[in-house]
Amino acid sequence: MSTPIAPATAKAGSLVSNAERGQVGHLVGGRSTKRGHRRIDPIYYLFLLPTLLLFTLAITLPALIGIFYSFTNFIGFGEWQFIGITNYIAAFSDPAILASYGFTFGFAIVTVVFVNVIAFLLAVGLVSRIRLKSALRAVFVIPMVISGIVIAYVFNFLFSNSLPAAGASTGIPWLQESVLANPNLAWLAIVVVTTWQSVPSVMLIYIAGLLSIPGEVYEAADLDGVNAWSRLRSITLPLVAGYVVINVILGFKNYINAYDVIVGLTNGGPGTSTRSVAMTIFTGFTGGDYAYQMANATIFFIIAILISLLQLRITRGRAAIS
Repeated sequence: MSTPIAPATAKAGSLVSNAERGQVGHLVGGRSTKRGHRRIDPIYYLFLLPTLLLFTLAITLPALIGIFYSFTNFIGFGEWQFIGITNYIAAFSDPAILASYGFTFGFAIVTVVFVNVIAFLLAVGLVSRIRLKSALRAVFVIPMVISGIVIAYVFNFLFSNSLPAAGASTGIPWLQESVLANPNLAWLAIVVVTTWQSVPSVMLIYIAGLLSIPGEVYEAADLDGVNAWSRLRSITLPLVAGYVVINVILGFKNYINAYDVIVGLTNGGPGTSTRSVAMTIFTGFTGGDYAYQMANATIFFIIAILISLLQLRITRGRAAIS
């Protein structure tokens, strides 16, 4: 007559195996303690130390030195004196600095709108059932792999030579003048070039978001007779809202640091009509206003930190919702 020893043995074996797995789990990645908590192995700190040291020497230390000099009258060399917050007070009342902030934030807002609208529409088209969509994706990604300064010089030639020549040959008056020479329209050329360069990366993020939407959602909408526009407005946009938020905030943070495209297109001109905050800071470093522009850079750094904190707050909220 058989006895129920086998089930008990199997149960005991499973308990032993689970205990062994738990012990191994505590040992992986660090040393185990009596309470079961994992202690980080010192070898991890050894790998972290070189990166932390390089980051401190290359970024943190120069930034702290620059912030210190922003409270002085240092011109980049020679003697200096401590003058307190004089540079900061002057920066808040300097028309040139205020104009650079106005241009930078206006340019960033307009570019964010253009880039996200165009990239989203392209992403919707490239995930639909069209021919050669893989080849089209490769074509649209090309601007992303080209240097910004190279793109700027190419478009500079187009705006300064090719388009005026085309306008002269066709007799179109408004096309004969270079848009880069017009103080009221030069910013628009910068928006166009930056949009052309930025659309591919934003489009790829939207494609990833669109491909993550379950196909059953669209099948149910088709059964209910929902048209294409209503499906885009009521289904697609709400489901990719998190991707829209991320693209908008990351794009805005990148565009307020615009420098290379502006240098290659207008170099801040005509006059100073397209001079961004980054250009103003770098120009001051070479013009004897080191401490003054370091105060400007510190203000700009604080603004960038606030935008980054806003980004983290919003993206965490989107993650919690999803």
